[in-house]
Amino acid sequence: MRTPDAHLAWGSTARAPWALEVTPERAGWTYAGLRVLTLPPGGTVTVHTAAEEMLVLPLAGAATVHCDGLSLALTGRASVFAAVTDFAYLPRDATATIEGEGRFALPSARATRRLSPRYGAARDVPVELRGAGPASRQVNNFCAPDAFDCDRLVAVEVLTPGGNWSSYPPHKHEEDRVHDDGRVEAELEEIYYFEVAGGAPGDETGPVGYQRVYGIDRRPIDVLAEVRGGDVVLVPHGYHGPSMAAPGYHLYYLNVLAGPGRNRTMACVDDPRHGWIRASWVDQVVDPRLPLTGPTTREA
Repeated sequence: MRTPDAHLAWGSTARAPWALEVTPERAGWTYAGLRVLTLPPGGTVTVHTAAEEMLVLPLAGAATVHCDGLSLALTGRASVFAAVTDFAYLPRDATATIEGEGRFALPSARATRRLSPRYGAARDVPVELRGAGPASRQVNNFCAPDAFDCDRLVAVEVLTPGGNWSSYPPHKHEEDRVHDDGRVEAELEEIYYFEVAGGAPGDETGPVGYQRVYGIDRRPIDVLAEVRGGDVVLVPHGYHGPSMAAPGYHLYYLNVLAGPGRNRTMACVDDPRHGWIRASWVDQVVDPRLPLTGPTTREA
């Protein structure tokens, strides 16, 4: 049986000022959230973070973020397929003003510690090429646990060349445990936000990608979503992957993760039926189209 509420089309969760709003309550879980903001030229929005820590991540455009007396200028980018971007961190219990033009993602997580607002430079984002052959993809680890300090929030970007699969082999992170074979798994909620090269959020006739999520017997979930720009897939539990880029159309997704653990982690376990694929990558080369983007060179 399919799980329709896991796939949220662009516009289906809009609530001013947000073009997309996924709160923990809307997702039916506790920690992870995501909002997308679209600003016209000279646009301004004030954000109250309340119990959430947030990032301001330019998807297409540039902005200045004012918070706690600081002004953080974000150079941004033309699109997610054009460059790695800089970003800003907003702590919980803060009021921030975003001034600029473009489309901005605000990944969030319910937090207990209040950290300081900070600037994340594009040049400091670790860019990883993962997998090989038709499972090659690029991961921009801008807010991975080892790259940027947060209380609970983890966020990364993945770019998959047209025709390739990513989030592969399928993996899950739904319980805190050490498996009998020594593999470590963490309990994490996860959001996938998609954009597809050659399309735009809200374009119902634009290019597509596909996302699979499936469960184990005691925790069923069944999603096979055709995703367009601006769509979201929620992963409360279960194996997720592959994320499939249609031939001719590069696929982008933003992963937002958070969970109850006090140590930030992305620990996951592969579906044991498919984990063997990793060993095959040793004899394959990484897709020569990668990296699709590199860090920006302009100083902020």
